[in-house]
Amino acid sequence: MTVAIYGIPNCDTIKKARNWLESHSVDYAFHDYRKQGFEADRLEAWIGKLGWEVLLNKSSATFRGLADAEKHGLDAQKARALMLAHPTMIKRPVLEKGAQLLVGFKPDIYERELL
Repeated sequence: MTVAIYGIPNCDTIKKARNWLESHSVDYAFHDYRKQGFEADRLEAWIGKLGWEVLLNKSSATFRGLADAEKHGLDAQKARALMLAHPTMIKRPVLEKGAQLLVGFKPDIYERELL
């Protein structure tokens, strides 16, 4: 089954995850949010499976750069709109393997779930 990894190429965590996948001979497709954009339906499915709180990266430079009014009163609808407008606010990486989703990079979890 093909693995897809979502993020931006200059992210250090993405680089670590991609290096791990390559060093363990795991075939994957990389989806660059900035170049390829991001589909609302996919984000909706991820939110339905994981919850917006897991996906929204409040420590990202993009999120921190928002006006306080945009950060105030976060709920599912507002978080969804922010992540669609600024996909770099989605925690990285998100790895899809069929219906399975892994958020972030932890080598032990990748090893358990992908090998």
